[in-house]
This record gives sequence, structure tokens and C-alpha cells, in this order.
Amino acid sequence: MNLGTEQSETHFGGGSDRRGTSRFPVREEVRYKVLQPSKAPPITGSGQTLNIGSGGILFTTEEKLPMGHTVELSVNWPARLDGTCALKFVATGKVVRADTGKAAVRIDKYEFRTRAVGSMAANAGG
Repeated sequence: MNLGTEQSETHFGGGSDRRGTSRFPVREEVRYKVLQPSKAPPITGSGQTLNIGSGGILFTTEEKLPMGHTVELSVNWPARLDGTCALKFVATGKVVRADTGKAAVRIDKYEFRTRAVGSMAANAGG
């Protein structure tokens, strides 16, 4: 999913970040689930995407997410398959930046799934 090669600079958490791909200002509902390495229950929540690129996603959070942890994300995708079938973007990746109210996740794996119109799975992966 290579969406571009131009350099962009983003300021997040006080520093600048140079990346080799473009980010697109997609604003959609996102549900997330932080997978805990221990037997602790996963951290779940919802927010809104701020931007999406070929390598990552920046979104709002209900609380500060733990750095380096794996997160499952589910985003209502704005485009429809064949113009009629609603889709959701489901991805997993690591939290690479986190602040109160937003987080950035580097996408390791993703897929598109069909979804019922007007609904979203109760958890980020389902």
C-alpha cells in the first residue's frame, strides 16, 4: 500500500518526524484494542483518525496508550467496494508515539473486511 514518496514533516509530542511517505487527512471513527503482554485485560477505546499513511495511522484516544505495545485497530473505511459494500480497515501494529489524547501506530499488518452499514464490531479486531 505505497501511497506516495514525498517527504513530509509532522510535529507530534514536541519533536519533528521526517517520513518518506505521504499522510492523508482521513477523519473516520476508529476502535482500538491494546494487546497486553500479561494476563491483564486489554485496553480498549474509540476515537477518530487524524491521518493515515502507507506505514501508519495517527488517531485520537481516550487515554495515553503504552509505547511499544501491539494495537488492533478497526476503522470505518470511507470508500465502498463496488460502490455498494461498506468496508472496514483492520490493522495491527506497534504504538510508536503516544500522548494524552492521541497516538501513532506503525502498521505491521492490515486487511479490508466488509461491514454492516451503520455498525461497527464491539471490539477492534472483530
